[in-house]
Amino acid sequence: MSVFQYDPPDRFVAGTVGQPGERTFFLQATGGGRITSVVLEKAQVQALAERVEELLEEVRRRFGEQPEDTAPEAGEIDDGPLEQPIEEDFRVGTLALAWDAEVARVIIEAQQVDESGEEAEEEDEEEPEVFTEDAPVNRDVLRVYLTPKAARAFAGRAMKVVAAGRPNCPLCGRPLDPDGHVCPRQNGYKPGAL
Repeated sequence: MSVFQYDPPDRFVAGTVGQPGERTFFLQATGGGRITSVVLEKAQVQALAERVEELLEEVRRRFGEQPEDTAPEAGEIDDGPLEQPIEEDFRVGTLALAWDAEVARVIIEAQQVDESGEEAEEEDEEEPEVFTEDAPVNRDVLRVYLTPKAARAFAGRAMKVVAAGRPNCPLCGRPLDPDGHVCPRQNGYKPGAL
């Protein structure tokens, strides 16, 4: 299997293709004349962004302020679209996150979904997966090394991408479709349905 490694990437972003409610979520890394695009779920993007922020706060608490750990400035925020054409390299099953103290970098690793069913068994175990660069790879992997500043920019954009979906119903909190939805808080009554 392949390891798509970017140390550092020219660009690493979360983005989507499609209309709200039918969006496909991607992580996309570019650098060295190549593009790697992997598909994942909305919940995975949200969890990754939240964990990156938590990791950076923990690093700050344990090791103090890092040299490149500043909030991205307005000109450094990447709100551009995904690089075209988008060709899916693989679908993500497992995400891993680590801090490399020697080089002061956040490492994000996205592993291909395991079609054999072993991954489902691993999820039941409470032990988190630990990766090393010497570990044998039996699935495709996207591994990205980010400065703390780049990691904060990634997390900020990822949260914007997640929030840009369908608005939530003010009564039940479920996503609203363009045609509305049957709200359980209104006992199934849909205004204008009569």
